[in-house]
Amino acid sequence: MGRRRPVFVRVRVPTRTFFYQEIEMGRFKTLEHLPHRVFKPRLTEVDEPQLFRHLFPFDQVPRVDFDHHVATLDPAREPVITDTTFRDGQQARPPYTVEQIVTLFHFLSRISGPGGVIRQSEFFLYSQKDREAVRRCRELGVIYPEITGWIRANPADLELVKEMGLAETGILTSVSDYHIFLKMGLNRRQAFDQYLDIARRALEAGITPRCHFEDVTRADVPGFALPLAAALVDLAQEAGRDVKIRLCDTLGLAVTYAGAALPRSVPKLVRAFIEQAGVDGRLLEWHGHNDFYKVLVSASTAWLYGCAAANGTLFGFGERTGNPPIEGLIMEYISLVGEDRGIDTRAITEAAEYYQAEMDIRLPSGMPFVGRDFNATAAGIHAEGLLKNPEIYNIFDTDKILGRPPTVILTDKSGGSGVAHWINTRLVEDPANQVDKRHPGVHKIVKRIAEQYEEGRTTSMSHREMEHLARKYMPELFVSEFDRLKAKALDLAGHLIEPLLEAVALSTMAPVIIEPLLEEFLETNPFVQFVYITNAQGYKVTRNICHITDRAKYEASLLDEDFSGRDWFIGPIKDGQIHVTDFYSSRITGRLCITVSGPIRNEEEEIIGVLGVDIRFEDLARLDEVESNAEDKD
Repeated sequence: MGRRRPVFVRVRVPTRTFFYQEIEMGRFKTLEHLPHRVFKPRLTEVDEPQLFRHLFPFDQVPRVDFDHHVATLDPAREPVITDTTFRDGQQARPPYTVEQIVTLFHFLSRISGPGGVIRQSEFFLYSQKDREAVRRCRELGVIYPEITGWIRANPADLELVKEMGLAETGILTSVSDYHIFLKMGLNRRQAFDQYLDIARRALEAGITPRCHFEDVTRADVPGFALPLAAALVDLAQEAGRDVKIRLCDTLGLAVTYAGAALPRSVPKLVRAFIEQAGVDGRLLEWHGHNDFYKVLVSASTAWLYGCAAANGTLFGFGERTGNPPIEGLIMEYISLVGEDRGIDTRAITEAAEYYQAEMDIRLPSGMPFVGRDFNATAAGIHAEGLLKNPEIYNIFDTDKILGRPPTVILTDKSGGSGVAHWINTRLVEDPANQVDKRHPGVHKIVKRIAEQYEEGRTTSMSHREMEHLARKYMPELFVSEFDRLKAKALDLAGHLIEPLLEAVALSTMAPVIIEPLLEEFLETNPFVQFVYITNAQGYKVTRNICHITDRAKYEASLLDEDFSGRDWFIGPIKDGQIHVTDFYSSRITGRLCITVSGPIRNEEEEIIGVLGVDIRFEDLARLDEVESNAEDKD
């Protein structure tokens, strides 16, 4: 038996991608051998479970055996990525909130691009929160990824899919005897019939079943997995609808070596399901785990042998060792296809930043594409290469593709090149002002770093430490400390003083009404030294409202004292804006201070007074240091 091919020979001609175009070359009749049409896979019943003890001795590392037959490369015509961040990805960490799921789903849509490279994303449906997440993600109105479900192989779970109105759902269909006999307590025939029954029910409900062949890399492939797949193909043909099959490498046992044997060989698993069970490659998925560090190469190999979909999660978060990382699959996809097809690769960086900022998840510093130091170098010779040309030691233009310029990790091995690169990427905005490694300041910084390592230091230099050294030896790169703190005070004024100026109580200019409000403001902002109000002629109408510990120093200021000649008074009266003075020595304490002031208006918007807030330099600098330390920890 066979299928008549068209009366021409199809010759495959390589295109820009790893796919091929088919062209006609003459006229010639052949028959294409289809093994599943000739030798239908049959279920093999066994009295005892087949556990492949020669491959999986539980008290030793698993073995890889070879049959020395090599499968033929036959890439999927349209490879896609499917996502399980919200299913498998939630089995390895505290569950995401609904808001986090919606945000991450939006990132997935951006990464997917308009063509739907990330074609689908599967969701749990069991809790109210699960179902709310599905509803909220649908409200985003994005086309890709398509939302699908995941259920166990029982009719009650299928009702959840119906209620949510999903067009497709994953169904857990374990295929190894480890699961059928040891976990489920069934024999092969019972499991076989149960799986077919739930798939039939899904098809009758108009739902595409995606059967998850759990633990396929420890399964009796010819005796159970292929017969089940062939029966599902027959079921699909009867119903006139697709049935998908996900090949689940549940324990990460799959290998990609040429000549490796079933059940661990990725090429042979994929080809067996296509050639022997008759499954269309576009309906096959690969789902892997990283127990043996092979998760990404196994998924891309499945693509290369005809499996259309590779399943993964954002940053590889998944049960135990995790799944293929979506960002890794994206890079594999672009590498193999030869174009990005609208993929927003910068969204990968934004998603990683969201994980760290919103969920306090610290990705490993060296994690490819997303780790803090993935494109950083500590070697001085590498840093020198980056200075000359970033292509020498960077995998690609990480700034353009991921929004991540290359960086250096500074140690005593970084040398002048590393220090200069750090300064130029973090402190120098104008390319025309780039610092050379021979700059005297760079030389001094290198010397100070070397001294620390000679004294026994073992950790790399932090950005904060480097900034301290740069301020000390290259102060020309920085705005003066006073100017920066003055800007800090102006920023504080915008956030704190503007709301106070808008208070209706101030427009009364009545001390008995105003002073309680100023006391509350002082209590809320302990870094303020004291606060006061003058009228439009420059005479104080309130006491100096200060902390109780400072009352003896500040409260004695006379109410009839004239401040009309002070800069902090003149500025707001002149232009109606908030002003920040230069630093000056307080006439009361002799300490360095700064004054923030702003106009007080009546209902007719006329200026009737001025609010003054005095801040000590030490308090402002201390506040700045606390905030900087917090940022450095982040």
